[in-house]
Amino acid sequence: MLRQSCLKAVSKQAFSTKPTSTLPAINKPAASVLSKQVARNAFAKSALPGSMRVAAFHASGRQAILPALPQVIDGTANDAAKFPPPHPSHGSYHWTFERAISVGLVPLTIAPFAAGSLNPLTDALLCATILIHSHIGFESIITDYVPNKRLPKTRKAFDWGLKLATVVVGVGLYEFETNDVGLTEGIKKIWTA
Repeated sequence: MLRQSCLKAVSKQAFSTKPTSTLPAINKPAASVLSKQVARNAFAKSALPGSMRVAAFHASGRQAILPALPQVIDGTANDAAKFPPPHPSHGSYHWTFERAISVGLVPLTIAPFAAGSLNPLTDALLCATILIHSHIGFESIITDYVPNKRLPKTRKAFDWGLKLATVVVGVGLYEFETNDVGLTEGIKKIWTA
């Protein structure tokens, strides 16, 4: 449909008697002078609005902005799927622990603000739970988007980067809890500011 509308615009401009600066043969039909491809390229910009030209670039399969990594197939289609070796810290126990941490964050977040009293133990428990929850979440992102089979060095760098970030944030939260006002008091001061 897009091609037909372009060709209609080309034919209207090509058979007009007015000379144009983009048409090399002024008064001759486009079919006798130019091929359809040349005519389409000459008038494509004037026939299409800018948004359609941008959309055509984004929908094009020829533009490999981020090409896929080399694809390697191990074995044949008849080979059984390889399962990772079982590990006690993964599987159903890991999933249950993640959900327990997520559910535990709800009362730990509400309790210091609803009760009106600030308990350093509750504040420290909230900080530790947030830190563990965030670590598990970012670890899941790394597991999903940086495959160990295709990018082993990058995966190891991301894993160590996450561990380092978790330690740095943990030390920062500890310093904030012991040498400053604490997390919940800091949130209250920001909220009322």
